[in-house]
Amino acid sequence: MLIQALVLAVKAQEIEEFKQTAIKAPFLEQFTDGWDARWSPSAAKKIVDGVEDDELLRYRGEWDAQEPTEKLIPGDKGLLLKSEAAHSAISALLKKPLDPTGKDLVVQYEVNAQNGLECGGAYVKLFTYDPSFKPQELVDSTPYTIMFGPDKCGGNNKVHFIFRHQNPKTKVFEEKHLKAYPPSGIEKGKTSLYTLVVKPDNKFEIFVNQNSVSKGSLLEDFDPSVNPPKEIDDPNDKKPEDWVDEAKIRDPEAKKPADWDEDAPAEIEDPDAVKPDDWLDDAPATIPDPEVKKPEDWDDEEDGDWTAPSVPNPACEVVSGCGKWVRPTIKNPAYKGKWTAPLIDNPAYKGVWAPKKIANPDYFEDKHPANFNKIGAVGFELWSMQSGLLFDNIYIGHSEEDAKELAKESWVIKNGLEKQREPKEEKTPEAPLSDNKYLAELQKLYYKAEEVFDKLKLDAVDFIDFAKEDPVVAVKELPHIAGLIAVLALLPIFVIGSLFSGKPAKIEKPAEKKADKKDDKKKTKKD
Repeated sequence: MLIQALVLAVKAQEIEEFKQTAIKAPFLEQFTDGWDARWSPSAAKKIVDGVEDDELLRYRGEWDAQEPTEKLIPGDKGLLLKSEAAHSAISALLKKPLDPTGKDLVVQYEVNAQNGLECGGAYVKLFTYDPSFKPQELVDSTPYTIMFGPDKCGGNNKVHFIFRHQNPKTKVFEEKHLKAYPPSGIEKGKTSLYTLVVKPDNKFEIFVNQNSVSKGSLLEDFDPSVNPPKEIDDPNDKKPEDWVDEAKIRDPEAKKPADWDEDAPAEIEDPDAVKPDDWLDDAPATIPDPEVKKPEDWDDEEDGDWTAPSVPNPACEVVSGCGKWVRPTIKNPAYKGKWTAPLIDNPAYKGVWAPKKIANPDYFEDKHPANFNKIGAVGFELWSMQSGLLFDNIYIGHSEEDAKELAKESWVIKNGLEKQREPKEEKTPEAPLSDNKYLAELQKLYYKAEEVFDKLKLDAVDFIDFAKEDPVVAVKELPHIAGLIAVLALLPIFVIGSLFSGKPAKIEKPAEKKADKKDDKKKTKKD
């Protein structure tokens, strides 16, 4: 643990202090100095029928810009919701209205539920442009264009995506809710990244922590649908009085069979049953408890005649039974029940009646619902049972690439640091060391190698996660893994080179054989 703490301390020193991004967008907020001049909390009160508690309805949530409790990037602050069990609202005006018409719309922000999120929302609202809008008067009914982000309470656990669409005929706005919503993905003490991308062709995609969790079409995947049906049921069409919609009727020609006995019982006594030989007809099934005595203070005149409580007769437990014997019952083979005529096809049946269709007088077709209403402000209008929600790096604009780049500068680094701080899995206790000192040393080396290998495996997983987002960050954060990968990549080249680069070795004959030949020559000369 000490080594791990030292490693984290060194890593923290390597992380540069927060620097404001150079990315530009119609709206980009990192809660730098002067944030409270840009953001204004609501001082309004909700209106709920039948509720008159001003303290309950008032937007009394407190907000501040602070670093997270578990500091990550030095100097990096976010918008902190300090209150719990309260209505809270805060918003900021855009410098100029954002018109999504004909452009990609990208919404992205971070949430850190430092104290968890058991019951509450952490979604952002993009408020519809209104020149008269005042942040101090923000309430739940303030018109918004898009509502997006996590919401969790009890069985409710989702990422909202709702947009308000205006009927071009009636001019009435209606909320369109994503039918199949993804889970919130929010975790206590972890920074979660939420991204929404909407294309001009009405396609959308939702990402949680840069993983795609939902995609589809604004025209097909929302309820109620953007465009109403072309035809509707005629409200003035009534079913004719003589309309027959019964497909089956009782056969009027059918007659009850003469031998059909409706009075026959469903069960009868079993005629084949025989009373067991050990059955005690005269013995009662229960007897007064012989162990219970009449209380000494019992007064028969005032309390009535005393009787001992009954208990099962022990004599009946060793035989088939006691008391009057009764034949058991069985199903009556002659039972038929009440007779009814069988069903036949109804010759007068006309089918299931339905009103005729007429043209829908309110029909319209909006082929471009992605041309949302202009956005004039951004904010949070929430109820949460937990405090400590920290919002940061809000991007609203038209560039998916810029949103990804902003995430690299912030969320990717935070996510990596949070993973490093996760508690490691407890290892199983090591086996006792051998009494043999040499074997004991080998065991120690094995355990140490196993520990190093486990650490390398965890670091390799983190390296892959970093590399997916930015290889440079991966090498900077985990240089030893980068070096190991380089060695493993070059090792086959060195092996192959060593095999093919040397000269073939000369094969010399054994010395003994040469000596044998000299001896043979001497023998020949002597001969």
